[in-house]
Amino acid sequence: MAYLQLFTDRYALNAANTSIKTEYIIPQRGIIFDRNGKILVGNQPAYEITFTQALLKPDFDTLGFCNLLQISKSDFENRIAQLKKEKYYSRVTPMTFLKNLDREDIARIQEIIFKYPAFSILQRPERKYEVETSGNLLGYTNEVNSNDIKKDSLYYLPGDLIGKSGIEKAYEKVLRGTKGVQYIQKDIKLRSIGPYKNGELDKDVVTGSDLTLTIDYDLQRIAQEMLVNKRGAIVALDPTTGEILVLATGPDIDPNLFTGPEKSKQINSLLSDEFNMPFFDRSTQSAHMPGSTFKMFTALAAMQMGVMDENTIFPCGGGFNYRGLRIKGHGGADPLIPAIQVSSNCHFSYAYLAIINKYPGNPSKGIDEWKRIMESFGFGKYLNNDLATGVKGRIPSGEFYERRMASIYKASGSKKNPKQWDPLATGAVFNGMGQGDVMLTPLQLANGVAAIANKGWYYTPHIVKSIDGKPNPDPRFRKKHKTLVDPKHYIPILKGMEQVVLNGTGRGLQSKDFTQLAKTGTAQVPQGKDNSVYVMIAPKENPKIVVVALMEHAGFGATWAGPASTIIAEKYLTGTIKRPHLYDRMINASFMPEYRRQWIEDLKRKGKDHPINQDSLRLEAVKDSLRMVPRGPKRNQLQRTQDSLQLLLKKRKTP
Repeated sequence: MAYLQLFTDRYALNAANTSIKTEYIIPQRGIIFDRNGKILVGNQPAYEITFTQALLKPDFDTLGFCNLLQISKSDFENRIAQLKKEKYYSRVTPMTFLKNLDREDIARIQEIIFKYPAFSILQRPERKYEVETSGNLLGYTNEVNSNDIKKDSLYYLPGDLIGKSGIEKAYEKVLRGTKGVQYIQKDIKLRSIGPYKNGELDKDVVTGSDLTLTIDYDLQRIAQEMLVNKRGAIVALDPTTGEILVLATGPDIDPNLFTGPEKSKQINSLLSDEFNMPFFDRSTQSAHMPGSTFKMFTALAAMQMGVMDENTIFPCGGGFNYRGLRIKGHGGADPLIPAIQVSSNCHFSYAYLAIINKYPGNPSKGIDEWKRIMESFGFGKYLNNDLATGVKGRIPSGEFYERRMASIYKASGSKKNPKQWDPLATGAVFNGMGQGDVMLTPLQLANGVAAIANKGWYYTPHIVKSIDGKPNPDPRFRKKHKTLVDPKHYIPILKGMEQVVLNGTGRGLQSKDFTQLAKTGTAQVPQGKDNSVYVMIAPKENPKIVVVALMEHAGFGATWAGPASTIIAEKYLTGTIKRPHLYDRMINASFMPEYRRQWIEDLKRKGKDHPINQDSLRLEAVKDSLRMVPRGPKRNQLQRTQDSLQLLLKKRKTP
């Protein structure tokens, strides 16, 4: 309050009589470019009519004004009544009366509106999207709400726009610029007679700063195309800088839905879509079991903790056998490099048991040491980057399993000490192969793989390369983070990843044009089909790109996530897609029938399996199948099923 009263003119101006009119000049928001200079988001003019109650004359010509705006008298009265009910309504503050007017309307109105001093034309720049993908990445702007105004009441007024998601939100203060303010003095008839105090209190408008992203939009678009009719994410990083080259999520949003007169309705429709959840960014918000892609990190921790080395051989006989638990796996009693090549469940489960048992009688001490190593890769914590969304994921601690063991003992009536927890009873034994309690986002996993590519260090992944043409000044992105693993331990890991592509689970994705290091992952999930995961580094000699792909409920890692990853690397390193058959297969695939099946099952569990809900979802599943099936008897049968379901739904919805 002292600042407002002593060092600003805010209260002095509010206390002035109605002879002082405040006019705001809204700045252009900064333009958003990709790393190659392509405009992703620009601006276009939008017009609105504002209303200031204090300037409303007693003899206001309501009918004349309504005719000018081509609205009814009841519309006028209702809108004024609504404005007066708003939390931040003020007699002296311009409030938005009518918005989304086109140029023709403004040309007609501006010649006569001077007769109605309480109303003014305000030009407010609106976003113009030059692309049709990546709505989650770019984000959108919308009118401020009461919370937005409360957080920054010195800048925002009702009707102002603010970044609500994506880059628009993360870099709001950089993009928005600074409003210009003019104080106009009026005479007794409310005619302008010049600037108040000769313009001493006026403020110049400052255009928002332009952003150049680290994103390569050509890659981003290809990634989004491969995620159509899929749920998942594709993330690509430059491991030498931490710059994010691709941050794609499926389903995608066309950002052009964020503009125009139907903007609010379209945004609300997207927000209420519980089935697709389009605003849920799976690249940064969806923490998944990483599956076999985590085995490399298990080995790194085990070697650093001294419980194994690259030559260690565990007793693998057709799988992992531990106190009655049997997990099928590939390979046999092999050292580390062949174990990575064939993705041995046995080898990495025994390695993780060795981590837990490093300190006999104190499993929590071993797992806490492992946790610290994992956190040094950026796992289990926020990455502290410049993105609007993100989750910590999960790297469980010894305390985590002590609590779980205590619950098990309590349920059984046992008085045993939960600190002596059992790796099998608690499920901790599954962590070694990425199937237990470890949860990572695709961005976190990509960051960890970048640390492997660099043999033990990484820069925090970030999305903005430069601001107004100058390098991003944020010091967080210039600090080199070192993992707790000795660089020598990465050498066998990288050799094993090379063998995955040459002779192992990823051999079908080899390229003649560049070398790859990779690891496949097929993560089992309770809802349905396995998640497909794939991580890769390319080229081997001097890594320039790391790619991680996740396809939910798609199947094997090498079958779906693998092709998506290698196509992104191929385009980035060679400038073109040299294996179009892989790309075509990806863009034409759809996993929607599996998602709809799970949705129906979930509705049943929640007691929401109304026949209309079920049949609506079945109809969508049939439509998805029709897109995939060529002409023939099967397509004809699907067409008849679609017609029957449409007729059934029409009858049920008819009163």
